Amino acid sequence: MKKLALPLLVLISFISGNAQVNNDEEYITFNDRNNKVHGVYLGLGAHYGELSGKAAYGGSFKIAYVANQRFEIGLAITGFESDQPLIADSEIDHIVTAGTVGIHLEPIMFSDKRVSLSFPLVVGAGVAGYRILSGPDFDEDFQNTELEDYNAVFLIEPGVSTLFNLSRYIQLEAGIKYRLTGKLNLATSPIERLNGFTAGIGLKVGVFNMGRNRYKKKLD
Repeated sequence: MKKLALPLLVLISFISGNAQVNNDEEYITFNDRNNKVHGVYLGLGAHYGELSGKAAYGGSFKIAYVANQRFEIGLAITGFESDQPLIADSEIDHIVTAGTVGIHLEPIMFSDKRVSLSFPLVVGAGVAGYRILSGPDFDEDFQNTELEDYNAVFLIEPGVSTLFNLSRYIQLEAGIKYRLTGKLNLATSPIERLNGFTAGIGLKVGVFNMGRNRYKKKLD
């Protein structure tokens, strides 16, 4: 029996391997989702720019759906602030701040490459105004009416970005945008609009090509 065991094992292995080869030959590998690639991600970003000659800095949060790695649509939350001398008193430290929520749209070119080009656009609305960081003690009513004020604001922010596709799940972006806002009416403020260029970087984490899987189909 021991003498027959080894030849028997070799024979079984040969038959199994041959059956596997024949089985694989009866199938082809295909991908029927080349035109149906979907994705979704969360994004965090930081940006820097200028407002009335002073530094302006802030951040953003995005959640978006990616259609076929060529177009993004989602929700963007953006905020920024800038130190501004709104009244002629060096002892008063003012800060201009704004926060908006809007629709994020982003067509993408060369999406199948390691580095892509995109044209993001945010259309939204929010609140903008200024407040005191430090200064002399003022009457609360005077401070609320003369030194701090907030308005509703409408925002359009087009831009151009470079996308670095590190993997199926991580993407870096860097680009510039131009912020356009509606006219403000803030008490004692020389600033009427919050227009200006910003440069920023961001990180996107998600799945950008869900559905790009391969399947086996049996030959007729």
